[in-house]
Amino acid sequence: MTTTPPAELSLPETTALAHRVLDEVERAVVGKRESLTLVLAAVLAGGHVLLEDYPGLGKTLAARSFASTLGLDFSRAQFTPDLLPADLTGSFVYDQGKGEFAFRPGPLFAGLLLADEINRTPPKTQSALLEAMQERQVTVEGQTFRLPAPFHVLATANPVEYEGTYPLPEAQLDRFLLRVSFGYPTPAQEWDVLARRVERQQEEVALSPVTDAAGLLAMQRAVERVDVEASVGQYCVALATATREHPQVLVGASPRGSLGLMLTARAWAVLDGRDFVVPEDVKAVAGTVLAHRITLRPELWMSNVSASDVVATVLGDVATPSARERLSS
Repeated sequence: MTTTPPAELSLPETTALAHRVLDEVERAVVGKRESLTLVLAAVLAGGHVLLEDYPGLGKTLAARSFASTLGLDFSRAQFTPDLLPADLTGSFVYDQGKGEFAFRPGPLFAGLLLADEINRTPPKTQSALLEAMQERQVTVEGQTFRLPAPFHVLATANPVEYEGTYPLPEAQLDRFLLRVSFGYPTPAQEWDVLARRVERQQEEVALSPVTDAAGLLAMQRAVERVDVEASVGQYCVALATATREHPQVLVGASPRGSLGLMLTARAWAVLDGRDFVVPEDVKAVAGTVLAHRITLRPELWMSNVSASDVVATVLGDVATPSARERLSS
């Protein structure tokens, strides 16, 4: 049962509430605790998530489950080649009763938007999300409309199909705080999925809301109070800088990448029950924060090198701040 949260939550209360959310979501999405934790960390950090994986691995289910357990208004936009920007933002429609044009909001006006198969629509429509994701507002025919708070986008993409798809522009990718993959379940986990389906005797999994929009905002304010020592912040900068200097990288992570590292690491620390960030928090989220912000050199397209490999190399090359350095800062 959902309880009305206080205006402010302590960090221990936030940690406990976050784990209740994860426990509830895991009733629907089986055996993906680490990936689900990353998604929730991004939401607590105020960001958006790109879920990139093969069909049938629970991407859409995860988005719906988070909307239900977080008590957010949910909308889904199926991205297709003929989708127009107005189909997302909304448009002005003539009201015959009032004799004037009135704005009819699109699916962007929700607490959580599932942008399903985002890479199936042309860049013009993809770019309609840019203002919404960064500024939390949309502009239609010269008028600006604020989006509700909180507002989060969980987008899905298929990494293997190229027929009828459009690559996401670098500017669009950079707006996603994390790119997360679920991967295939183990045989035991897959059997658990089947056994649960037989037991409940219906397709849908009924999840209970753990909090609501006000509660999520309180959790996000608690994450903002997490302490980040200068040495840890400089470690985030050093990792992002190292991606720009890597010999296999054409374009490295922007300053938004180092900021994303720090923001996500703070949320990860809260989920681990701490009010301060340690380098291990940064390492835990670095792959999902930085890899999609890296463009490899085109001559490497036939090699087995990936952006995730570059991040792993950078994590091994950049010196981790010692405890003495963190205490002195």
